[in-house]
Amino acid sequence: MINKLSAGLLLLAFIASGCKDAKPVFANFTGFAQGSTYSIVYDNKENIDPGELKQKVDKILNDFDFSLSLYNDSSILSKINRNEKAVPDSFFTEVFRKSVIISEMTNGAFDVTVGPLVKAWGFGPDAHKSFTEAKRDSLLKLVGMTKVSLINGRLIKSDPHMSLDFNAIAQGYSVDVICRFFDSLGIKNYLVEIGGEVRAKGKKAGNLWRIGIDKPFDNNMTPGQTLQAIIKITDKAIATSGNYRKFYVEDGVKYSHHVDPRTGYTTKNTLLSISIVADECIMADGVATGCLVMGKEKAIKFLDEHHEFEAYMVYSDENGNFKTWTSEKLKSYLEAQ
Repeated sequence: MINKLSAGLLLLAFIASGCKDAKPVFANFTGFAQGSTYSIVYDNKENIDPGELKQKVDKILNDFDFSLSLYNDSSILSKINRNEKAVPDSFFTEVFRKSVIISEMTNGAFDVTVGPLVKAWGFGPDAHKSFTEAKRDSLLKLVGMTKVSLINGRLIKSDPHMSLDFNAIAQGYSVDVICRFFDSLGIKNYLVEIGGEVRAKGKKAGNLWRIGIDKPFDNNMTPGQTLQAIIKITDKAIATSGNYRKFYVEDGVKYSHHVDPRTGYTTKNTLLSISIVADECIMADGVATGCLVMGKEKAIKFLDEHHEFEAYMVYSDENGNFKTWTSEKLKSYLEAQ
């Protein structure tokens, strides 16, 4: 579970049938955040200046980074990982509490205490591979959500060498944070995309928002160039987790950036990518990571037990061919490419 520094695993697809006949009331702007990009489209009936709105969004995202970014040495998260005195703010507190819920829900497949393992495998800021079988047991002792807790506004670790990594959930959470800001402005129809994680409210020109899912082949680094499918949504969020953009090959072996917190090893299964649809992007993001770690069969079982989520999976068969699986309710909102 590490930072999604590429343009994201989902591409925003703004095209909607019938838009040519709609009144030009929608505005949009783009920017940079969290080592990636963001795109926002909103119903501008209230004539809110896009430039002014962008400044406010950038301020919120900047404050967000000073709370949760591993790539900001001055962030609350970085200070806590270094065991410096730092008080968790509302961003940190909420993402930590949701992380506990998702970890319990996925039986530990999602776990933000995986930081030492992620670093040992050579992912994350200033990391280089140092993982060995001999170190595995000692690293696993630093992993486990039951070993950290928030007590009286302080994060308590059972071992000072533990470190948290929110990168598999923070980007989705940042989408929710911006959506709340738009709700506070009374905007009824919008779409917020940050680093490929998306949440939409209402419609655009009377149509559902259309979100493109990239085909998950290795080194597909150009979002939107080759789409696997399009999912139509309203009042929902989508987050995708995959192993085709962030990995390295050593001695002919591919090492994915997703590390299984329960075993200490990088994930090796047939599931190439999974897109989760949920009410909140923070939940979609974390659950998508947990499901990718589980693998196809266990992820399907998980989804059968958690009807609050819908999913679209791309996996490889025994011959290396792409295959897909779609949860039942999502099928009518899916456009295969």
